[in-house]
Amino acid sequence: MEDRVLQVEDLDYNSKLNDLLPVTASREGKWWYSAVHNVTAIVSAGVLGLPSAMADLTWGPGVVVLTLSWVITLFTLWQMVEMHEMVPGKRFDRYHELGQQAFGKNLGLWIVIPQQLLVEISVDIVYMVTGGQALRYIYILNCNGDHHHCPLKPSSTEIENNPYAMTSLWILIYGSVHFLFVQIPNFNSIAGISLAAAIMSVSYSTIAWTIPIFHNEHSQHRDIANYTLVNVTADYDLPKASTAGHVLSAFNALGVVAFAYAGHNVVLEIQATLRSRPGKPSKIAMWRGVFLAYVIVTICYFPVALVCYWAYGNQLAADSNSNSNSNFNSNILQFEGFRGITTAANFMVIIHILGSYQIYAMPVFDMLETVLVKKWLLAPSFKLRLITRSTYVGITMVVATIIPFFQPLLGFFGGFAYAPTTYFLPCCIWLAICKPKRFSASWTINWICIILGVLLMLTATIGGGSEIIKEWHTYKFRTFW
Repeated sequence: MEDRVLQVEDLDYNSKLNDLLPVTASREGKWWYSAVHNVTAIVSAGVLGLPSAMADLTWGPGVVVLTLSWVITLFTLWQMVEMHEMVPGKRFDRYHELGQQAFGKNLGLWIVIPQQLLVEISVDIVYMVTGGQALRYIYILNCNGDHHHCPLKPSSTEIENNPYAMTSLWILIYGSVHFLFVQIPNFNSIAGISLAAAIMSVSYSTIAWTIPIFHNEHSQHRDIANYTLVNVTADYDLPKASTAGHVLSAFNALGVVAFAYAGHNVVLEIQATLRSRPGKPSKIAMWRGVFLAYVIVTICYFPVALVCYWAYGNQLAADSNSNSNSNFNSNILQFEGFRGITTAANFMVIIHILGSYQIYAMPVFDMLETVLVKKWLLAPSFKLRLITRSTYVGITMVVATIIPFFQPLLGFFGGFAYAPTTYFLPCCIWLAICKPKRFSASWTINWICIILGVLLMLTATIGGGSEIIKEWHTYKFRTFW
């Protein structure tokens, strides 16, 4: 949004207002902008939850779920890129605009906006938790001293009683940085941040799976709770638990995988930043960037999930008794003799989610500023942007301090929010707009994706919700001191 006052009554909402909003203010993006934006959005910190998901699913089902998710989400992403300019002379710059084209002006709005907002706000909450935990782990690893010298380092007794001790304080420290970064006006303005974030995501993902290669299944790792070394023997059987416990953990694992493939919620907004000309529509550059992004997704996701599970086995399972299993990056922190690399990896995580937070927040700012200008008749200005975006950061930060549970949040939001908008809503829109012939290949494939997506949504929501309830019983909110 430009820092100038514009009288609302003079606005042509199809042109002038779009020139001021974060999503459509600039259409000069290059194809590699879409690549780095998509890598930053898709290769989220959720990649670090994939080894735990593998432990709860085991080898066969885990590999099948990972592969199916990759195929289905690439297919639905292709659909959205294709539908961006499906109507001649019109661009669907936002997810809800495509929904309105498919389901009608009012119904489309109410189908898409609540789900999209839930996804974008929830992922920013999870990133607040992730950043706070990363800072906390860096401090724990590098501050060697008593409470007097390391006042923000919880003792082993405190962690044993409350695995999230002092996490809320670190979330507040990390979240304060976002008050500055969210003032960046639009998508193309954060291309440099997205590039750095994309590089960091590939870097820490590589660290996450290369270090375990040097530590076979009999290697030692660091017990975060007690600051000691323990021997680990990789066991690929499910941990001891009731049948209901195994089922709920597997359901939660499905949500964790769904969370890892969540870039669809910003793909149209990213494509809106690209130039479109007769004979060279934006989908050409966009698909080029998306394809590169998915190659990078493959390089990051599958090695992290498979190698880390190979190295640690069911020690990473959600229902294991180890306190460290609820840590978001247990697969890159538990190495004796790799403190420097581990610290660097956590800094990479922080830089990456700093960029990812902006990617998912930008459509929210676009919606908020549209409502404030069109409905509340406020003039677009820097003051409006400062107040609106700072309030959003404050809300996501406070909510993150209340529920700092990384793995259960991945599962719950992955099922409740991400599965609809990623796995089956694009298929529903495609069927409504393109109207493929009944029982044709296109019709059949879309309905298979819809059925699988609905099942994923139901099971992952149940599993993630049960994990949140379980974690809540061991969590003490008073963690600031």
